[in-house]
Amino acid sequence: MNIEKFIRPELVTMKGYVPIEPTEVLSQRAELPSNKVIKLDGNENPYGCSPKVYQALAKYPYYHNYPDPEQMELRIALEKYTGLSRQHIVCGMGSDELIDLILRLFLKPGDEVINCPPTFGMYAFSTDVCGGKVVDVPRTENFDLDTAGVKKALSNRTKVIFVASPNNPTGGTTTEQEIMELVGTGKIVVVDEAYFEFSNATMANLVPSYPNLIVLRTFSKWAGLAGLRIGYGFFPVEIAGYLMKIKQPYNANAAAQTAVLASLADIENLRANVARIVTERERLFGKLKELAWLRPYHSQGNFIVCSLPEGKAKEIWQQLRRKGIFVRYFDNSRLKDCLRISVGKPEDTNALVKALQEVNYD
Repeated sequence: MNIEKFIRPELVTMKGYVPIEPTEVLSQRAELPSNKVIKLDGNENPYGCSPKVYQALAKYPYYHNYPDPEQMELRIALEKYTGLSRQHIVCGMGSDELIDLILRLFLKPGDEVINCPPTFGMYAFSTDVCGGKVVDVPRTENFDLDTAGVKKALSNRTKVIFVASPNNPTGGTTTEQEIMELVGTGKIVVVDEAYFEFSNATMANLVPSYPNLIVLRTFSKWAGLAGLRIGYGFFPVEIAGYLMKIKQPYNANAAAQTAVLASLADIENLRANVARIVTERERLFGKLKELAWLRPYHSQGNFIVCSLPEGKAKEIWQQLRRKGIFVRYFDNSRLKDCLRISVGKPEDTNALVKALQEVNYD
């Protein structure tokens, strides 16, 4: 039986998203114990989640019940944390699910989505899955947003414009003026602020004033909850209502909701960890700059992208892996000579820099 004849043709040929692997898999690849693996490939929080999360998860008594489909307690807590009314807030299984829901809501087959590579791969991936057409508007040589290029690429089939700020994997932020230019086009503008806590640059306060502006955030990075998959977004009230209508009823599971509430009850501890990461980001940047053959780019996230001598990125990525140090290598034209390095603890930076000083790049 030929199953492919039942499958949407564009899904047969589309490329899948390339995810990172967990520590236990990487330890097997490197043939090292898990505690010897230096994992700097996923922009994860090296300090983990709040200790209060473990306590709250252990004490939660209702895992046998479905979680609140309205996410009410969670949205009230997020209202207090962010200062934006709960009527603007919708939570999802990571911001990835919210990206998918936004596209499901707005796209008809063949509708266009503006993507600004190099950037987060889920925008193009989810557009393909939802039957849309990705229109790439590449960033400049310095990885800045090409606002004029985006506006020029718009058509009557354009529905959504995605802008990550800070941008993953390049680390730069987008100005309010640039975002307002895009909002002025009348298209749906999604600003992905997954790394907001590391930059403190946000467009969230503008959402109530504009019917086509959306801002996304996550607990994966700053709060160390990547494994529990929980994110949220700020939406115009009308859009929020539609998303609550079309989402899976119990998309924010009980453990994730419990973990968020515990995290927000330990905010000062988590902010202290963010401050440690920001301090280490700047130290890492300085150490990388000392390597004459490598160019790091300033970042407002918890990672730094570096350009390397032509054709050397994959080779050096492999050399680091053999030493148990895992960074991100991207096999695409805009990043073919680049590696993205997540910010770890000081000892991780020291081991990475030592390994880079020892690599053979001739």
